[in-house]
Amino acid sequence: MKKKKTGIILFILILIIALGGYLVVINLNNKTEEISDGEIQDYTPQEEISESQYRETIVNLYFLNTDTGELMAEAKAIDAKTLVTNPYKSLVDLLMQKTENERLQTVIPEGVTVYDASIEAGCVTINVSSEILNYNEDDILKNNIINSIAKTLCELTEVNSIRFLVDGEENEKFPDEYTAI
Repeated sequence: MKKKKTGIILFILILIIALGGYLVVINLNNKTEEISDGEIQDYTPQEEISESQYRETIVNLYFLNTDTGELMAEAKAIDAKTLVTNPYKSLVDLLMQKTENERLQTVIPEGVTVYDASIEAGCVTINVSSEILNYNEDDILKNNIINSIAKTLCELTEVNSIRFLVDGEENEKFPDEYTAI
């Protein structure tokens, strides 16, 4: 009697395995037929990655935190193509734009134009318009302007310091070569 029960269980088990194998083979044949009909099945992502997204890079821009009164970095994703021609000028131009964080604000006086920026021996010379002098003789604001630009540009490995030209000439209010503090 015990042998009969074992035999029946073994028979049912073999039958289940055979039936399962049969269903797997049929399923594979159906998929093969679908693909072999000449229909190409490509994977299409939900969103195509654009060329500008391939070129995207992150830069740190330093703005004044209105809560603490200290400079704070804001990471911004930009198209690296904008940095090809003159990265130093481009980064200073970005510092003059509105920030995404409402607690941060630019310290560069309104109306400043960056004419040019070049690097020599690790020092970036930034030629700006005379509106840079509109800091109302406030030494804290002047230091924030200098440090905002210096910290942003010194994020680049080739930059060690910055200096200013105002309307193409040296100015007694920004006479030195500045490093990021």
